[in-house]
Amino acid sequence: MLNKKALKIKVLIADDHEVVREGIKQLLSKQPDIEVVGEARDGKEAIEKARLLHPNVVLLDISMPGFSGLEAVTLIRALKPAPEIVILTIYSKDSYVRQLLSAGVKGYVLKASPTLDIIKAIRAAYNKEIFLSSKLQEHVVSGYLKSQTPAVSLSRYDLLTEREQQIFRLIAQGNSSREIADFLCISGKTVEKHRSHIMNKLGLRDRFDLLKYAIKIGIMDPETWNE
Repeated sequence: MLNKKALKIKVLIADDHEVVREGIKQLLSKQPDIEVVGEARDGKEAIEKARLLHPNVVLLDISMPGFSGLEAVTLIRALKPAPEIVILTIYSKDSYVRQLLSAGVKGYVLKASPTLDIIKAIRAAYNKEIFLSSKLQEHVVSGYLKSQTPAVSLSRYDLLTEREQQIFRLIAQGNSSREIADFLCISGKTVEKHRSHIMNKLGLRDRFDLLKYAIKIGIMDPETWNE
C-alpha cells in the first residue's frame, strides 16, 4: 500500500525486448496505484528518459545495449531527484545481487519469478524498502547482510565523498575521464581532480590497482573484468 497520499507511482520500464516491455505495461496498467510514464530500449535511453520524465521507480534490465546495468544504475541514481531502481533480470548470481544493492538499487526481481513480485518490488522501492525476488535463494539475502568485507578496505572506501564513490565506480567500469565528465555534466578537469583525490585516499597507484580494489570490496565482479 502507498503511504504518500495515494499518489500514483510513476514507473519507467527499461528493457531491450519490446515483448517484455509490453507485457509489463499490461500488468502495471491494471494496478490503480501505478502509472507507466515511459519506456526505454537501452541503457542510454533509460538514463535520458529518467532525467526527462522524473519517474519514482525505474524498472531496469541489467543486460541491455549501450550501458551495463551497473553503469545505468550509477548514472540514474546520480539524478536529482534520484528515482529508486528495481532490477528485472534473468541473472541470479550472488555477486550481481550484492553489487547492485551496494550501488543503491531497492529491488532485484528475476524474470522467472511470479509477476506479482514485480508489483511488490515497485511498491517496496517507492517506500524506500528493499525487495528481493521470491525465487532468489535465502542465502543471497543473508550473505549480503552478513558479509564481512575487510574493515581496512571498507573504512578507506568510506573516506570517499558520495561524488568520489560515484566516479570510482565509473572508472572501474572502464569509462574515460571525458565520458565521465559528459555523463555527470561536469568538466574533465573536475573529474581529474576527483580521480586524484580517490587515488590518494585509497593509496592506489593506477587504474590496475583501482580495478583490483573494486573487486576486493565487491563493487566489481571479477568475471566481468576484461584487462
